[in-house]
Amino acid sequence: MSGEYIIEMVGITKEFPGIIANDNITLQLKKGEIHALLGENGAGKSTLMSVLFGMYQPEKGVIKKNGKPVKIYGPNDATALGIGMVHQHFKLIDVFTVLDNIILGAETTKVGFIERKAVESKVTELSERYSLKIDLHKKIEDISVGMQQRVEILKMLYRDNEILIFDEPTAVLTPQETAELMNIMRKFAQEGKSILFITHKLNEIMSVSDRVSVIRKGKYIGTVETKETTKEELSEMMVGRPVELSVKKEKAKPKHSVLRVENLSVGGKNSGKGAVNGVSFEVKSGEILAIAGIDGNGQSELIKGITGLEKISGGRIFLCDEDITDFSVRKKLQSGISHIPEDRHKHGLVLDFSLENNCVLQRYFEEEFQQKGFIKNSAVRKYATDLIDLFDIRSNQGPVTLTRSMSGGNQQKAVIARELDRNQPLIIAVQPTRGLDVGAIENIHRELVKKRDEGKAILLVSFELEEVMNVSDRILVIYEGEIAGEFYPDKTTVSELGLYMAGTKRKEESDSDEQKS
Repeated sequence: MSGEYIIEMVGITKEFPGIIANDNITLQLKKGEIHALLGENGAGKSTLMSVLFGMYQPEKGVIKKNGKPVKIYGPNDATALGIGMVHQHFKLIDVFTVLDNIILGAETTKVGFIERKAVESKVTELSERYSLKIDLHKKIEDISVGMQQRVEILKMLYRDNEILIFDEPTAVLTPQETAELMNIMRKFAQEGKSILFITHKLNEIMSVSDRVSVIRKGKYIGTVETKETTKEELSEMMVGRPVELSVKKEKAKPKHSVLRVENLSVGGKNSGKGAVNGVSFEVKSGEILAIAGIDGNGQSELIKGITGLEKISGGRIFLCDEDITDFSVRKKLQSGISHIPEDRHKHGLVLDFSLENNCVLQRYFEEEFQQKGFIKNSAVRKYATDLIDLFDIRSNQGPVTLTRSMSGGNQQKAVIARELDRNQPLIIAVQPTRGLDVGAIENIHRELVKKRDEGKAILLVSFELEEVMNVSDRILVIYEGEIAGEFYPDKTTVSELGLYMAGTKRKEESDSDEQKS
């Protein structure tokens, strides 16, 4: 019954060189529903939504709005039909203000001049109505990722879009920002807006969606009512096999110290108090130490200080009892550190290099890959192909694929594959499963536990408390650049960690309370 659907994508096929990204997919969106689109990394979800938004033209198929076929030749056509999209990688101009980004391309003018008071009034009203408060006069480069997402949402609302596409909207958000976004999406649906929601996170799907459509390797698998399914059933539909949603591991057997950090301090962007203040800890071989905390409490600066990406203002760093404090970034990494960085685009990959060249970024100068200063291309190709097979990195042209053209999840797999294969005594993993599907997360967690059991020391930084509790052997909570407490997963709860992460409690306070009693 076509009349109940505000949007129908019928028999959509989209091809790229060497790959069919969408193979005869049909997707139907009801008015006022939150419809989740689920699939593995590279399954074709973002491609399908880009077809709906007019960024790609399909080889076959038809798009209908309210039962009538429509042609969408570009984003302007989509906007005219009331379709808006928040992309996984935001489409914002860093040097423009928040307000200028929101109205760009849809300016209200009078005699050739933008009516700034009128547009600012409209944007302010929208931001207050939907609890999306933001400083309209700040530049994009000066606001957080969570705030940038608010800008993208306000762009859609300013254009009066009634069909809202969210492509991996929580991949870069903290748990608190994610909860806020879920509430905003529910409010949109209550007002009659229709939402297509791409995500890998099954908890979010179960919490906010009405129906779920699953695609696998470019093909449509099926649509189910969310209240009539389970996370286990959805993960099996997505991956094609049962998936372990909890991490299976033996009790850790920590041995000697691998990383020792003494009174480390790292300056912040603002004057006054630094981002990291006198932090000390150690990570031993055979253990996974997780650092938990709300984004912006010094985790990023701490890791950048250890790896050399940011200058430290005090303290010492020891790796296998060698003082590496003043080593260059390359020398630190060559001394025994594998680093999966927080920002894969900025610090993990060269996007305009091929996949195979990114696979040897840390090793191209080794004898295995070069001779007398010339790269041994056949050796690089073989090595990259082996990593692609081992970590299931999907791309349209294998090792010669331009990394920029790959999905975010497969870019992340490439970084993880390269760093874990370097086989260093210390593995620093910052948000290693961000943007990955449940099947890939299962594999990465298994690999981290395997490395731990081989005697590697693993320093894990994650905003996902479920991941912290599942994977780690020991937990440090960081708050305002200081260690607020040390915990063991089997002796604490998510609620207790949350209190320390919010600064409500500190370990020394609870210890002194216990001593008094």
